[in-house]
Amino acid sequence: MKLLFTLMLSISTMSFTEAAHHDHKSVEGSNPFILIARIHVKEGMVEEYLDIANEVDNAVELTEPGMLFHNFDADPDDPLAFTWTEVYSNSEAFIKHDANPPVQEYVKKHSELADGFTIEIYGNVSKKVIETIDRLGVPLKHFKTTRVGYVREKNFKEY
Repeated sequence: MKLLFTLMLSISTMSFTEAAHHDHKSVEGSNPFILIARIHVKEGMVEEYLDIANEVDNAVELTEPGMLFHNFDADPDDPLAFTWTEVYSNSEAFIKHDANPPVQEYVKKHSELADGFTIEIYGNVSKKVIETIDRLGVPLKHFKTTRVGYVREKNFKEY
């Protein structure tokens, strides 16, 4: 949460001229985007799942500078449901995430401990991101960016 607050604070203190409205470049995958992964854990496996989630979270923090926000939250209505909220600096950051060995190990362990996995993407991503998710066989819902919106590019160029 502290990272998200810091990121939001730095964005809010920038001048309006530092924001770039979406244009054709965003479909190339150079823009930041949000990925939501919804997880449903098998009965009696929550603690084990939290262990593997914590393990991969620590590894991602150390090895993926393009992952700007990575959070695992519990559903308030279902004790077996959880959500990964991930903010990527660009599409290449997701490709690196998918290829990261601790993430691949997490996905293997996930199949033993959980019975549900869906992904939602908010924002434009490269074709390679969509192909990678399709290869995983995970249901995907992609919310593409309209002509309305902007990215404060200065904040993301360093990643």
